[in-house]
Amino acid sequence: MEEPIYHLGNLNFNGPLDLLLQLLEKNKVDIYDIPIAEITEQYLDYVRQLQTEDLELVSGFLVMAATLLEIKAKMLLPREALPEEEEEDPRAELAARLLAYKKYKYLAEALCGCEDQAEALFYGQEEIPAEVKSYIPPVNLDGLLGGVTLQDLQRVFREVMARREEKVDRVRSDFGVIKRERISLSARIGSVLGYVRKKRRFSFRQMLENSHERMEVVVTFLALLELMKMGKIEVLQREAFADIEVQATQSADEELDLSGIEDDV
Repeated sequence: MEEPIYHLGNLNFNGPLDLLLQLLEKNKVDIYDIPIAEITEQYLDYVRQLQTEDLELVSGFLVMAATLLEIKAKMLLPREALPEEEEEDPRAELAARLLAYKKYKYLAEALCGCEDQAEALFYGQEEIPAEVKSYIPPVNLDGLLGGVTLQDLQRVFREVMARREEKVDRVRSDFGVIKRERISLSARIGSVLGYVRKKRRFSFRQMLENSHERMEVVVTFLALLELMKMGKIEVLQREAFADIEVQATQSADEELDLSGIEDDV
């Protein structure tokens, strides 16, 4: 709640410290060298003129008046009559309070001036460079792996490849030479990402077992690693030797940039 502004004579003040500060400025007195007797008399004269019955408001002025009278009494005492701990200038504490109040008063006036002028200020729209807007923070691979080590991935890969070997027909595999068909890594990444977007969460082993050829298994494995690196998926292994789960991240549905992928597989 703001203190009321008092109008007495040629002074307008809103509290005890403000009244005392204005009396010092009116008398052109240095805060560090207050003529305590003269200022106390002037201060009490203004306090007597206050026309208010609100004891809570007037009590602050009375406390300041009592402080001034106490300082005045100490100033009248001879130096040898003062206790050792009170040998410093009795006005020092009051001067510090006045300086602090003066600083905040001027700061408040400056801020009020800024508020009054704010309506005349206009700000342009923000201009963020395109390269800043398009910046994507680097992917935290450790966070995406979720505790899964490279050894875990290699072990699952070996298990899948071993199962593929068991399904090979040894007799028919000797019939002539079958020319292998090259598989596009970027195309496989797009295909796997489509599967990720559709399933959202699936088994890593199941994903590899759905491949029909050895080269397709290898390219699928590479595609999963690339998607992990891009931050499109994350993997989780709940316990040692358990199946590895693949889960789509929030960026899985965003546009895919394959400009840096080499297709020679």
